[in-house]
Amino acid sequence: MPYPQRLLNGHEQIAVDLHPHWSYYSKPIVVLVIGIVSGIITLTATEIGTTQRTTAAGMTLVLLVGSTTWLVVRYMKWATTHFVITTDRLIFRTGIIAKRGVEIPLDRVNTVHFSQGIIERMLRTGDLIVECGGEDGQQRFTAMRRPVQVQRMIYAQMEDDRRQGLAFAGSTSGDVASQLEKLEGLLHRGSITVDEFQQQKDRLLNR
Repeated sequence: MPYPQRLLNGHEQIAVDLHPHWSYYSKPIVVLVIGIVSGIITLTATEIGTTQRTTAAGMTLVLLVGSTTWLVVRYMKWATTHFVITTDRLIFRTGIIAKRGVEIPLDRVNTVHFSQGIIERMLRTGDLIVECGGEDGQQRFTAMRRPVQVQRMIYAQMEDDRRQGLAFAGSTSGDVASQLEKLEGLLHRGSITVDEFQQQKDRLLNR
């Protein structure tokens, strides 16, 4: 299920739309397999019609129904969980009925880290940690698919956003004050260097 286009701004485009890694299902699948195996062993090891067999069959049935329900709910959560990189921001959205999410403008992202254990590297999954300015602080996204590549994609979109900011600041449209403010914001976030800031500032003031 793709991220809804109606939730994007008019000029915004999606660069990456990811659901969690398949390991998101690992726990309910393990419980379901245990339930199936234990049911087979119990039913073949006990005599038909005995109280022990009936009790074991009931417990196995409860385990199978519970794990299957858990797996279905897990799938619904997986299908409604999105990590999206657009031309303007990072978006995380999850929830079947009740929704929650995080939106981080690209120009507020400071650094992006990833964390992978040995097994996670083999499965090509891991955690992504995004540090940003303002009240957002640090955001951790778990069960991320190919976190190294996603990190690179974020930085690529940040670079495109920086170039667009410089293009806006160097354009002839808009008032000088607003363009200087845009430049200062880029400088404070580290999106441009001091030399780039000074060059664009001189260009604006010498029009």
